[in-house]
Amino acid sequence: MCIGVGHDMTQNAGHEMKMRLRADLRAAMKERSADEAKLIRGLIAAIDNAEAPPLQFNERVGQHRFIDGTAEIERLCLAPAQVQAILIAEIQEREHAAVEMERLEKRDRADALRAEALIAKRYVES
Repeated sequence: MCIGVGHDMTQNAGHEMKMRLRADLRAAMKERSADEAKLIRGLIAAIDNAEAPPLQFNERVGQHRFIDGTAEIERLCLAPAQVQAILIAEIQEREHAAVEMERLEKRDRADALRAEALIAKRYVES
C-alpha cells in the first residue's frame, strides 16, 4: 500500500516499472553488461527518490527500531505520467551531458551517455 497523490491509489506505476527494471537488471547482470546494469540501478533510484514522501519540518524524527517495523513509512504512489516524466528527465540529463562532453572533446564519454539514453528510452516507449 502506498500514499496516493491525487489519483487512483490502486495503480502504482512506480512499483510496476521498478519490477520491470529489476527483471532487466537481473538479465543485464547475468549477461555481464555492467553499463546497462549501472543505468538500470540509476533509473530504479530515481523512481525510489520520487516515491519518498516529503519530510515535514515540524515532525520530530525519533529513534525507530527496524526489527519491529516502526522505521517503515509508506511510499508515494506514482501515476504512469509521473513515472514517464522521471524517465524522460533521466534521458534528457544524459543527452545534455553528452552534448557537454562533445564540447569538451570527450567523445567516448558522450557516446556512452547517448547509449545510456537509448537504453532508457525503451522504458518510455513501451
